[in-house]
Amino acid sequence: MAIFSVYVVNKAGGLIYQLDHYAPRADTEKTFSFPLDFVLRPHDERVVVAFGQRDGVRVGHAVLAINGAEVNGRFTADGKDVLEFLSNPANYPVSIRFGRHRLSSNEKLMLASMFHSLFAIGSQLSPEVGSSGIEMLETDTFKLHCFQTLTGTPLRCELFDQNLKLALEVAEKAGPFGPGS
Repeated sequence: MAIFSVYVVNKAGGLIYQLDHYAPRADTEKTFSFPLDFVLRPHDERVVVAFGQRDGVRVGHAVLAINGAEVNGRFTADGKDVLEFLSNPANYPVSIRFGRHRLSSNEKLMLASMFHSLFAIGSQLSPEVGSSGIEMLETDTFKLHCFQTLTGTPLRCELFDQNLKLALEVAEKAGPFGPGS
């Protein structure tokens, strides 16, 4: 099992440290003719695939580049709206690169505080007295593990970055761990 990201959240739900520890995203670039086999929609200031999958392009993938030029949110490098550009048959054939977008700093902060809220709700709603809340959240594509300090006190972050990277390397070499991994 690979470790993709580490988030350290304080007791108030604020993100105090975040490390991305995974290989660069895998992009898919293909040349398309008019009309596209996908339904594209704007979502969170990006143009994403809303319906249709083929050749490695999946629902949720964002348009990252058109004809080799990077896309910035909903606009091409020269300032044209991506959806308008792709709706014009005169622009075809067109080469489009799709892939997962990287989370912005603001999105990482929102995810960390949202998970903290779910963790707190889970701790309070548990029928078991003294429940430690969410230990693991499992989906079909990832597992999110939640670890707490044994004393409940905050982590000291002096050498945290170096030690965390070393610990991640050791964990990856050791292979799968824990029940259900």
